[in-house]
Amino acid sequence: MQLLISDANILIDLEEGHLIELMFKLPYQFAIPDILFVEELEDEHEVLKDYGLQLAELSAETMMYAMALIPRYRKASRNDCFALALAAKEECTLLTGDKALRNAAENESVMVRGTLWLVELMVRQHLINIEQAREAYQRMKEADRRLPWAVADAILKELENEF
Repeated sequence: MQLLISDANILIDLEEGHLIELMFKLPYQFAIPDILFVEELEDEHEVLKDYGLQLAELSAETMMYAMALIPRYRKASRNDCFALALAAKEECTLLTGDKALRNAAENESVMVRGTLWLVELMVRQHLINIEQAREAYQRMKEADRRLPWAVADAILKELENEF
């Protein structure tokens, strides 16, 4: 099963949309740097580990790479650089919606996907239908999640034409 490395905002988006359990039914393994989990998610999102989120420890080599990324990409947080370094080391896709992290990942030749991709995938895998996706996006919007709402709507309209 293909591994995907996530930052915190993707997991929070999907929790706010009430889709987090379903995300773990997708045919992927999901991991996050252990330090990012402890610093940003553990207090309020401990249940993510029960769903199947793996905590990945950064090797010394990966940690050194992350430390080199931090001054190079000043708009990305330290924890974001840990996620990027882990995705680069594992040669897998990084899940993020953070613009600065997306730009850094593209510069480092790391594939990036986000919340919209995951929701679309859930529809295509028949885990949710289009109306459930709309409802999830509405919950995310009400929780002040920052997503490209026009793009999300356009994707759902395309999916309606396919199904």
